[in-house]
Amino acid sequence: QVQLVESGGGLVQAGGSLRLSCAASGRTFSNYAMGWFRQAPGKEREFVAAISRGGGSTYYADSVKGRFTVSRDNAKNTVYLQMNSLKPEDTAVYYCAVKSRVPSDSYYYAGFAYDYWGQGTQVTVSS
Repeated sequence: QVQLVESGGGLVQAGGSLRLSCAASGRTFSNYAMGWFRQAPGKEREFVAAISRGGGSTYYADSVKGRFTVSRDNAKNTVYLQMNSLKPEDTAVYYCAVKSRVPSDSYYYAGFAYDYWGQGTQVTVSS
């Protein structure tokens, strides 16, 4: 069982920045591929960003490419999502997720691929 705790959400004006963190339990964090997803009110959950277990490969949704950066610190069992140039349409609850059985240094963008999810952190971008 892996537990995830997100933090760093909040209220920010359009054009501003936030950095989300996701701390994971367990001693094998470096074996996990990680992902960030979000869900806005009345909408389905959508993929935001993913990072491979070693951090060497990343992948982004088109809507955030060039504005968001995913990174990880395996020594701290933490994955980050740096969000710059935020827009009102980025408003959502952001979730991190773990894929615990990863055969290679790959990333995953499908939600069903992930085994564990955090509780989420609210990000609100005002216009």
